Amino acid sequence: MRIKIRAFASFREILGREIMVEIESGSRVSDLINHLCEIKPELREALFSDTGELRDYFMIMLNRRRLDLPGDLNAALYDNDEVAIFPPVAGG
Repeated sequence: MRIKIRAFASFREILGREIMVEIESGSRVSDLINHLCEIKPELREALFSDTGELRDYFMIMLNRRRLDLPGDLNAALYDNDEVAIFPPVAGG
């Protein structure tokens, strides 16, 4: 199945603005993240700590709905879903 990935700010430097990836049917968000880290190893450094823990300072949206991480990493993906990855937002 095909998944559209949209990346913002520092994640855009790693992934590009928008890419389409092919992953197996029945995949979950965690499978997609692992796949992206395989094709873009620098993404792993951005998303995971040295101990392999998922960093808590970024946001992932699935079809414009914010995922509650890490629990929603088990969310199922379907053909033509859109996943967006955002860095932390700060400022005032």
